[in-house]
Amino acid sequence: MNLCIQIGRCTKDPDIKVAKSGTTIADFTLAVDRKFKREGQPDADFLNFTAFGKTAEFIEKYCHKGTKLVVQSTLQNNNYQNRDGKTVYRNTLMVESVEFAESKAASQRANANNNGSDAVPASNDSKDDFMNISGAIGEELPFDT
Repeated sequence: MNLCIQIGRCTKDPDIKVAKSGTTIADFTLAVDRKFKREGQPDADFLNFTAFGKTAEFIEKYCHKGTKLVVQSTLQNNNYQNRDGKTVYRNTLMVESVEFAESKAASQRANANNNGSDAVPASNDSKDDFMNISGAIGEELPFDT
């Protein structure tokens, strides 16, 4: 089974191209934290992804530097011969699906912390962004609680 699931933040705005056939292509990079960090080693891996069609259009419209995503992909070997006749080995993560890994407000707060501008104040409400429902509403529900 060839299945990769990564959670990370976009390192820059996606690179968008349109093929001659009219298909949208999005190339983007995610910074994915490493589970185990060793002294002197990088804390994250920077993984390159390619998406096509409607998924690429979604990425173009909604994803930008700092957006936290969950990406499901497959790993493909794209090996080729260069001009010198040497084989170049290249692995590409081909996107199958993309989901946001956090709310828009949390994403804006993270971007504000990273950029130091356009800060979005954190609300005094609960951290989970759920709406509080009063106890009286329970009597109006169509099922037993």
